Amino acid sequence: MTETRPRVITIPAKPEIAQQHAIQLQLRVAAYCRVSTDEEEQLTSYAAQQTYYTDKIMANKNWTMAGIFADEGITGTSARKRPEFLRMIRLCKQRKIDIILTKSISRFSRNTVDCLNYIRALRELGIAVIFEKENINTLESDSEILITMLGAFAQAESEIISANVRWGKRQAMREGKATIAYKKLYAYEKGEDGKPKIIPDQAQVVRSIYRQYLSGASLRMIKDRLEAEHIPNVAEGPQWTLSAIRSILTNEKYRGDVLLQKTFISDCISRKVIRNTGQLPMYLIENHHEGIVDHKTFDAVQAEMARRNAGKSPSKKYAPTGKSSYTSKYALSERLVCGECGTLYRRCTWAKRGRKRVVWRCVSRLDYGTKYCHDSPTLDEEPLQRAILAAINSAMSRKSALIQQITSAMELELAPIPGESMSLADIERRLEELSSQTRSLVAKAAQAEDASDYTAPLRAIMDEAAALKERRAVIEEQRKNNSQAIRRIEDAADALEQASAHITQWDEPLIRQLVDTVKVVSADKIIVYLRGGIEIEQELEKTR
Repeated sequence: MTETRPRVITIPAKPEIAQQHAIQLQLRVAAYCRVSTDEEEQLTSYAAQQTYYTDKIMANKNWTMAGIFADEGITGTSARKRPEFLRMIRLCKQRKIDIILTKSISRFSRNTVDCLNYIRALRELGIAVIFEKENINTLESDSEILITMLGAFAQAESEIISANVRWGKRQAMREGKATIAYKKLYAYEKGEDGKPKIIPDQAQVVRSIYRQYLSGASLRMIKDRLEAEHIPNVAEGPQWTLSAIRSILTNEKYRGDVLLQKTFISDCISRKVIRNTGQLPMYLIENHHEGIVDHKTFDAVQAEMARRNAGKSPSKKYAPTGKSSYTSKYALSERLVCGECGTLYRRCTWAKRGRKRVVWRCVSRLDYGTKYCHDSPTLDEEPLQRAILAAINSAMSRKSALIQQITSAMELELAPIPGESMSLADIERRLEELSSQTRSLVAKAAQAEDASDYTAPLRAIMDEAAALKERRAVIEEQRKNNSQAIRRIEDAADALEQASAHITQWDEPLIRQLVDTVKVVSADKIIVYLRGGIEIEQELEKTR
């Protein structure tokens, strides 16, 4: 077998292809710049950064432009809020960028964790980030330690700036300076004096919303009415939201006050907005501007809203949490009570042979049969309504005496707590005296050789102070309840004063104003409790 000699073939060089490779190896360089506010000086810096990096990249023969990425007037504590930064990272992952130039670590990110995560991800892709101010190239071995330290300094600087801004805002709040977001505030615009100025047409809508709510309308009913009447919302749109209506009903600005620091930002990194439920002080500026509704109407709405929210469910079967939604369509839905088990009645519609019959039935009987409630009757709606109207009319025939009875009920509501001889002022004075005595005893005990002699008197002072604080809390709660009671009774008296002497038509809003509770005693008898404590026993017509 003959051996085959190896043969060498020479392939000649092609200089033009080598030149093409040299062109392809030009580094694709991008620049990232950012300013954190929209102020004119910062915007000038922003434009200067763009010009600077464009000139720098284009002047280097080994570099080619991969883009200038610039976020204008945006925070550096979170990458999620910087669209241009995220676009640059996407292009890096697509291998379209080789180097990123940026002024400093604080321009790249003020969040140390974010900064390191992005730098590590880019390093794995072989992409360098060059920080000019610190003279750091992230592909170098010792760069991460420096970046960690400098990034931490940048984050600390951001936290200090945030703390200073928060302090300035809170100091302004203490001085009564309010900043109001007019863009989302319905019925107000910024006046020439810098304070809220009423928009008359929208103010009428606000007053209408308050009237409807106090007459028993739900948020959903108010929403439907506003949209049916083609009343535009704060953004001039046709659709209203329940949250917008609730905001109008609960925003203190509509009574002329401003409550500051209702929310706060947790920290400068996450920037999560948290509702202030007592973590920080709030600042109430009373009579800050002209209100659209008076304080009495505003407070009445808050009391009514609290009453609706606190209503217990008549059916544990369908509402295991113990709460129910407010039913505003029918006044009796929250007023008609079973005399046997105390559960509310529910309106039902029966249909038989094409004929409908509207009745009211005990919810316990509906949900559980006779397990808990054995003998509660089913009542037809029309005879029930006639009986309630008859009871109200019998009271209307002696209107002056009825109003006098309501006044007496008010006086009873305002009666002092039995056995309470001290006023709030007396309690505060005594607490100051006890505080002074405590300081004196502590000073003496500090100088005495044996401080045990002072233990008993100090304990006695502390016990008395604790008892006084409890009494103060009881009196303050009584005052709060009294103010709510006054409002309820005054509303009932006003409704009686304005109502006709003889009511012939069933009127849901009027029934809500006049009737507190209706107890079903039997199939033939009910007891109507009017607001103010008036009790009327009324016979029911027998159904045919």
